[in-house]
Amino acid sequence: MKQKSNFNKFLLLWFGELVSSIGSGLTAFGLGVYIFKVTGSAASMALVTLLGFLPSLLLSVPAGILADRYDRRLLMMIGDGFSALGVLFILICMIRGEASLFQICIGVSVSAIFSALLEPSYRATITDLLTAEEFSRANGLVSLAGSSRYLFSPLIAGFLLTISDVKLLLIIDIATFLLTVTGVAVVRKGIGVKETEEKEAFFDSIKSGWKIIRETKGLLALVSLSSVITLFMGMFQTLVKPLILSFQDEKTLGIAETICACGMLVSGVILGIKGIKKNYVTYLALSLSLSGLCMFGFGLFENIIPVCIFGFLFFLVLPVANNCMDYLARTNIPADKQGRVWGLIGFISQLGYVVSYAVSGVLADALGKIGNRGVGRGSALLIIISGLCLTVFSLGIFFRKNIKSLEHKEVKYEIG
Repeated sequence: MKQKSNFNKFLLLWFGELVSSIGSGLTAFGLGVYIFKVTGSAASMALVTLLGFLPSLLLSVPAGILADRYDRRLLMMIGDGFSALGVLFILICMIRGEASLFQICIGVSVSAIFSALLEPSYRATITDLLTAEEFSRANGLVSLAGSSRYLFSPLIAGFLLTISDVKLLLIIDIATFLLTVTGVAVVRKGIGVKETEEKEAFFDSIKSGWKIIRETKGLLALVSLSSVITLFMGMFQTLVKPLILSFQDEKTLGIAETICACGMLVSGVILGIKGIKKNYVTYLALSLSLSGLCMFGFGLFENIIPVCIFGFLFFLVLPVANNCMDYLARTNIPADKQGRVWGLIGFISQLGYVVSYAVSGVLADALGKIGNRGVGRGSALLIIISGLCLTVFSLGIFFRKNIKSLEHKEVKYEIG
């Protein structure tokens, strides 16, 4: 039997994650500018991104299992609260003197380790709170919260860096963690704790999660597809800053990133209000193909106006793809296995990011040295190539019958 909707509690939880995302975006923007100014290398920026991302990826599977076995809201509080320690470490290093690249990598990695607890528990909690009919609306809002680090953070950070330095951004980020933990605590008190009747062994939990992915027709194909997509997306996300900073300052970078991310605001609001009711696979293929074309246009120009236009269009269609992929996966996963399956999905789908973060900076620096083009044009060329590959690959979704089968099933499991 489905329980009643708890959309108001979801909104409280969502608002906390919105604030946390903005704070994390301030830190990411500030550290990116700081490192590029010190090193002038896209590879150094990519290294910090990789080391901040890798712990979350490696721990996503055990974090998903923990989300099924223990109090999901408590895990979110621990993840959000203790991830502030890494940011605090970087702040202390900067107060005592200039933070080295090594120290920044340590702090970002520590923060990422605790943040790994958050994602599977957060996704599974959404399933706990909402009815299946509310998923699409919720996915739109979740996408909007995730985009806030691109929408609000760059503009705020760019302005704050003109009157202060990166230390102020770190202090604000630490404060947002405290607010988020408070919001999760209120939700936890309101819905109580679901105790797991039977706790499987760790590897048995992994096996059961993998079995669901492998045996659900089309789900493994969808997850594998997302891994390839994140490879191309990761190239774009890593190289935007060095591309723009090669011909503009950090304030303009902040304004440009905010203008681009306004595309997410527009589509996120529309999806939050209306949602998508059908044709998820069609919307998925079209939105990803258009994203690739926008990446191609983004890299063509060394002019901030067309860069902002193509960036805006890129972020306009991206939430549609995220919404469709989330729905197709979520409605084919048993409610009591959501945590472990989302942990595995997160691990597999984000392997593409690891590859892109590991090689994109090095490749951009190398391409920039050819003909003395500079790291900015090297980054642009790599974005253009990635965009073309994403477009061609995404069009193949139309011919994947197993992925289409995910949409045509009735909602397989009662959720909520």
